[in-house]
Amino acid sequence: MLVGCEPSVSPVGDSSNGVEQDGTSQLPNSRISKYKPKLSDYEIFQIPMDELKPASEVIEYDLNTPLFSDYSQKQRLIKLPPGTQINYKPSGPLDFPVGTIIAKTFYYAKDLTDSSSSRRLVETRIMEHRTEGWVGIPYLWNSDQTDAELAIIGATVDVSWIHSDGTPRSNSHLVPNLNDCKRCHTDTEMHPLGPKAANLNRDLALSGSHENQLEHWRYAGLIDGLPELSEIPKLAVWNDESTGTVDHRARAYLEVNCAHCHNPIGPARNSGLHLNIEETNPYHLGTFKIPVAAGKGTGGRLYGIVPGKPDESILEYRMQTTKSGEIMPEFGKSLVHDEGLALIRTWIKEMKSD
Repeated sequence: MLVGCEPSVSPVGDSSNGVEQDGTSQLPNSRISKYKPKLSDYEIFQIPMDELKPASEVIEYDLNTPLFSDYSQKQRLIKLPPGTQINYKPSGPLDFPVGTIIAKTFYYAKDLTDSSSSRRLVETRIMEHRTEGWVGIPYLWNSDQTDAELAIIGATVDVSWIHSDGTPRSNSHLVPNLNDCKRCHTDTEMHPLGPKAANLNRDLALSGSHENQLEHWRYAGLIDGLPELSEIPKLAVWNDESTGTVDHRARAYLEVNCAHCHNPIGPARNSGLHLNIEETNPYHLGTFKIPVAAGKGTGGRLYGIVPGKPDESILEYRMQTTKSGEIMPEFGKSLVHDEGLALIRTWIKEMKSD
């Protein structure tokens, strides 16, 4: 448990139809009243909400390399207070004004081999920038897909789909409780993870043409202090060879999926394993690094990374196991990301031992 976090509360309630309800009625009204009861109260979507069309003045954005969340797909939105701007930062999350709402909606397409397939909306995670700092608030979509309700103590939702290889897959999707949000989003303070300049620096189809996302924000008056595009860092797309070498793409994958904890000031800083994109020391990246306290999480392996030998590397083991207490990331993931694992295995195979 992180210092300063309230004790986690397990989801409770009726588990019929594969959904465990959020159980907010069991919490003090004073606590519930701090948060909007329904997602519609934020006015970030047009009606009907299940179409996920952003409301006027709401910004839809995308990332070069997203966090893997058990093959769910996501839509990302930003709602700025009227008359405000985002302040540019070359590293770390951009500086969003107080009053900003960031929304990430998780959904599962029923058939990943069919782009026209229907989908099931599961949850929307809200990050709200309040005067006292950022707060994460989970919302669970109802069975009619018309709105999402406050799920302050989380929920689990059974989902199934046809995977990209044509095989049926299923999973119990975990909707985090209020305290779970802090587990990933907090180092010295709570903040967003995805909207960093390097991960936002990409082209999108905007207004019928391709345009750089950050440049579009500049012209729309949404961001202040943005330098020339050539001066802005750019993260590779983990599964697109045209955006970088295996090393570039593997480091981008680790930056997004692991570095929110594994960085010099993150919750896993005491491990000495730093997987943030700025790290250049091979030892801190795991090369011939003996784990500090991994226990069974080593899989019987001796070093974080053994160059050229993924099957002897702890990093590879932590990605390919689903055992509780050993899987990495330890929260928000219960399935092996086959494609991401293949990339990291290739990365380790291509490493040369000095």
